Amino acid sequence: MAGALLGGPFAGFLNRAAAEPARANTLGPVPDLRDDVVRLWLPDGFRYRSFHDTEVPVVLDDKTVLPGRHDGMGAFRAGRGNYLLVRNHELNGPGKAFGDPGKAYDPAAQAGTTTVEVTRYGEVVRSRTSLNGTMMNCSGGRMPWGSWITCEETVNGPDVGPDFTGTPNTALTRPHGFIFEVPLDGESDREPITNAGRFAHESVAFDPIGGHLYLTEDNFGFASGFYRYTPHRNPFATGRLDNRGRLQMLKVKGVPNAHLEAAQPQGAGYQTEWVDIDDPAPTFAHTPGQPAPTTNDTALNHVAAQGQARGAALFSRLEGSAYDRGVVYFTSTQGGGPAETGPDTVSGYGNGTGQIWAYDTGSGVLTLLYQSPGPDVLDFPDNVTTSKRGTLVVCEDGVNDNYLRGLTRDGRLFDIALNRLTSPTGTPRFNDEFAGSTFSPDGHTLFVNIQAAKGMTFAIWGPWGRIGV
Repeated sequence: MAGALLGGPFAGFLNRAAAEPARANTLGPVPDLRDDVVRLWLPDGFRYRSFHDTEVPVVLDDKTVLPGRHDGMGAFRAGRGNYLLVRNHELNGPGKAFGDPGKAYDPAAQAGTTTVEVTRYGEVVRSRTSLNGTMMNCSGGRMPWGSWITCEETVNGPDVGPDFTGTPNTALTRPHGFIFEVPLDGESDREPITNAGRFAHESVAFDPIGGHLYLTEDNFGFASGFYRYTPHRNPFATGRLDNRGRLQMLKVKGVPNAHLEAAQPQGAGYQTEWVDIDDPAPTFAHTPGQPAPTTNDTALNHVAAQGQARGAALFSRLEGSAYDRGVVYFTSTQGGGPAETGPDTVSGYGNGTGQIWAYDTGSGVLTLLYQSPGPDVLDFPDNVTTSKRGTLVVCEDGVNDNYLRGLTRDGRLFDIALNRLTSPTGTPRFNDEFAGSTFSPDGHTLFVNIQAAKGMTFAIWGPWGRIGV
């Protein structure tokens, strides 16, 4: 299907060639208002403040030591002109849960979410634990009824063998690989939404018109899927997602197992349909306290394999997603190269340096918006958000210098920020990933994390319209 079939929010994206180099948007060193240290390069007229830098311990108001590895994040209104951030912490492997172990979903898992109130200039007002005892919380998504869905990017559990770290899972007490809802005004009930699948979740985006929750999968060594979860009841009526819905996986009509991880022609578009997942939340046989016979790879692919058996499309490492005006945008981190001929658990599934896709929730058309011609233009796109005018803000997670990039509706890719973080000993951390990009509800402040060895959060503000954001 050619771009001529696509209109509305897609039209502008298809006006230019996908391989157009990034606009020469001049960036320069800007001192951090926290301590005058230069951590970011930004366009002229922009300022920022970092906070919750876990190079040294940070104690929250509930006496919890703030965990590191800040990742996905959502921003909400908090009153008094302030904002509320719900932030993921992507810690993997068994270990003591942070916060109150009596509340933890699994007291032997280290990750979760924290909630922090800040001013529009990144000044911390208060902070607390909002979910603990989960594992490898990567990204998630803001829900329009006022909550954050956080995603576990793992299937570790006592019923699954060791993951890529080689650490046994025997210490874990609960299965992982689920999504959890975190309300803004309190703590999560720590009950996973199991019907939304047990797989390597990355992010979610909710369509308030169709009532579907769209989910991405970052299955590093194997093909990933694009999913949707349809709750049994309308969450606008109940105030939360229920656990009685149906999980499905996207398929290209007429093309079983379409290789969408492969390079696509400019403006490629596909009519799609959805196939059911019959067993979304498997539990594997095991003896408590003993190594599990089910390998991690088998568990990782259990859900995706069901969809692929029914012809679902193959993507490369789906990561960030965002809903805007009837469209779900999502990134394929290593998409855009030669088609895969088999799994590659060393480099990950996918031979390119990134794709950005858009799914029109009304028409069911999937469109390739941008395909990176190489790492110097766009290198491993990860988390993504949209500005009020519809510009995509994309976090890079490459092996070299990492940027925040903008992609406008007329197809221009340009620079927003450059990581110039260094360790306390002066070691450059320029290749540490940006993560969790999210605008404040009024569009004034862009919040973003640099995951680093520990992690920190940035509040960035300036003349967004002048640079096309």
